[in-house]
Amino acid sequence: MTHGDDPNRWGERDWRAARESWRRRRMAEGAAGPRGRPPFAARGFGCLFALLFLFIAGSVVAGTAFVLASLGPVPGLIVLALVLLLLGWMGRTLFDTGRALDRLVEATRRVEAGDYSARVTPGMPPGRRARLVDELNVGFDTMAQRLETDERQRRTLLADISHELRTPLTVVQGNLEAIVDGVYPPDAEHIGRILDETRVLGRLIDDLRTLALSEAGTLTLHTEPTDPDLLVADVVRSFEPAAATAGVSLGVSIDGDLPITDLDPVRIREVLSNLVANALGHTPRGGRVMVVGGVDPGGWIRLEVRDTGRGIDPALLPHVFERFVKGDASRGSGLGLAIARQLVTAHGGDIEALSSPGEGTTIVVRLPIRDA
Repeated sequence: MTHGDDPNRWGERDWRAARESWRRRRMAEGAAGPRGRPPFAARGFGCLFALLFLFIAGSVVAGTAFVLASLGPVPGLIVLALVLLLLGWMGRTLFDTGRALDRLVEATRRVEAGDYSARVTPGMPPGRRARLVDELNVGFDTMAQRLETDERQRRTLLADISHELRTPLTVVQGNLEAIVDGVYPPDAEHIGRILDETRVLGRLIDDLRTLALSEAGTLTLHTEPTDPDLLVADVVRSFEPAAATAGVSLGVSIDGDLPITDLDPVRIREVLSNLVANALGHTPRGGRVMVVGGVDPGGWIRLEVRDTGRGIDPALLPHVFERFVKGDASRGSGLGLAIARQLVTAHGGDIEALSSPGEGTTIVVRLPIRDA
């Protein structure tokens, strides 16, 4: 402070500067609204619809006053009552619509932040839902439900893949470390064991790729006229040595000649091979596996793989076609039936499992008959 300056004058300048800074800051915050959103977005659709209602109500009241001025008392009262009913209905509709849209905006923000459990319609009483935005809200809830399901499946799939890959990798790593440390000799037996595990890894990776393509709808089917009789006979013939080694009887029973149809023989062979391999793996020595074929009404080819094994646990039966679902005694990856379902579905068919504990299992595949 120089000589002759007034201390009170400098204090007043500081106070005015602080007040001006505070005023500018408040104006900036008011222009942006809470969290940087525009003021109307912060207040919600209810504010906009309230302004709209006031404008409409004012126009209607002004028009009503003009009409009442030229009518008698009784007609005037009737018109006034009708106007009040109309305004009440419009006010309620706009209020409900505004609240519904506000809920939708809030749920959208939650989904944007990663909360896929956000829903719009469950918390709204049916009698208070806005009919104008019902379809929009239901569509949003359906979208959020699918996103939540996809996210849950993605996390489960990653955990399951990690678990399935860990076992063969651990075996390969353990055997290699034992060979390097001199515990195991690098002979054909131990190297063959490692090679077997690499084949397991290769099959698992191929299965995952096939499953991912089929679930994404990008799996290409190379269809051609195919004789299902020959296809079934070829599959059964390829498993006869494995069945003989396991002590299981393997046979075929076709009801008449199956019609030639347009399908991908490689993929359907993969389905049947998977089903027969599963049946042989779950059938004890002395049991029987049968591949049965026939034609169902409505233009369907029915292929069944029946076994006399231990059957499927009733608690597990509804989930056998899901990824990585398998029984305690299963030695597979748990992807075979999931892939079979996707391949059959890609052909426009369906697949189901029928089983009772101790009475064996039947897997039924139905394929549409298409002109070749």
